[in-house]
Order: sequence, then structure tokens, then C-alpha cells
Amino acid sequence: MKYLYEKDLRQMKYNILTSTRHDMVVRQIARRLGIGEQKMRMILIRTFDMSLLENLEARYEMGLLHADTDDPVARKLGCELFTDFIPLVAPEAMQSIYEDVRTHIASGTQENSAIDEGLARIREVIR
Repeated sequence: MKYLYEKDLRQMKYNILTSTRHDMVVRQIARRLGIGEQKMRMILIRTFDMSLLENLEARYEMGLLHADTDDPVARKLGCELFTDFIPLVAPEAMQSIYEDVRTHIASGTQENSAIDEGLARIREVIR
């Protein structure tokens, strides 16, 4: 006998992510992180439960409004956005990435270059 909670929910999760508004959010997250849209969908399906996926759009919008409002580097990296609002990265990992980016900037690396390196590390963590 197969219980409902043992059922493979990937198709249902995919249907959520391909709905009009959710698809727009997935595309924005993928673009921001430099990941392909299908790869981003696969990561979200693997990482999140149905409840979080259904609320993905609201979480993303609130994250854009309220996350990292006082630190432009953290905002560009998505520190609070991708740990608190859309928990793709563990807080400890994000803190380490943020500190490394800050260190690179302090040592004279261009801010955009340091942020690109930080985003590359975020991509490694979530894959």
C-alpha cells in the first residue's frame, strides 16, 4: 500500500512553478542568480515543500521590500532574501559568503567583481 505522503509530488510542484505569477518569480530569481530557468525550477522543487512553493511569489515580493534595506552589498547578494524569505541558502553559508565579499571589497577588489564572486558561491551552495 502506498501512502499519500509517499507520493511523488514533483509534477504538482512543477505545476505550481509554471503558473503565470510563479513563473515570473522563478525567472527573476534565476536571472538574479545567473542560473537557467529550468535548473532553478528543479532546485526549488527539490528544496521546498508545496506550502512554501505556493507562497513563493508573496515571499519574494516581501523579501524585495524588506530584506537588507540598510546594506547595499547584502541586498545585491540577497543575504536575507535567500536565507529568510526564500530559504535557499543556510544562514551560516550566506554569512560566510557575505564576509568574504566584504573582505574582497575592503582589500581593493571592485564591488561588482566581488559581488559576482559571491553570487557564484551562492550558485555552488544551492546546486
